[in-house]
Amino acid sequence: MTATLLAGCLVLATGCGTASPGAASSAPGTSVPDTPVSASAVSTTPTTSVPKGPEPVKPTGDAINTRKVPWTKAKSVSKGRKVQLVWSSGVAPCTVLDRVKVKETRKRVTITLYEGTAPTAKDVACIMIAIEKTTTVKLKTPLGKRKLVDGGKS
Repeated sequence: MTATLLAGCLVLATGCGTASPGAASSAPGTSVPDTPVSASAVSTTPTTSVPKGPEPVKPTGDAINTRKVPWTKAKSVSKGRKVQLVWSSGVAPCTVLDRVKVKETRKRVTITLYEGTAPTAKDVACIMIAIEKTTTVKLKTPLGKRKLVDGGKS
């Protein structure tokens, strides 16, 4: 499969080449020899960098068409005074974190994430790709033994 794909790319690369700036133009009906393309000219390495973890984000507070979103991971940090959340989301400005609602009781802490679209995304083409995002939420009192609840799942 890979060899077939590589061969197809080589055919396309050699067929789509252009004459070098110093080369003479060919008259109609004549041909200019193509420069051969080696297999090393086709790169299989992605050109975009892959993030090394979830993208840190902060609430914008101005998103439109907001909705609740569930988080996938939660971790108590800073001696329980904060909770770090991770969830799957779309790319900005098409999908941004609008706000985080925290409801604390004696027995549980309910955290709800709200996402929406940034007002600046009016004429933007949105790609459908999921990325992981993270945000850290400060609690009024340390988490301790209280149960952590995802408000986006209800």
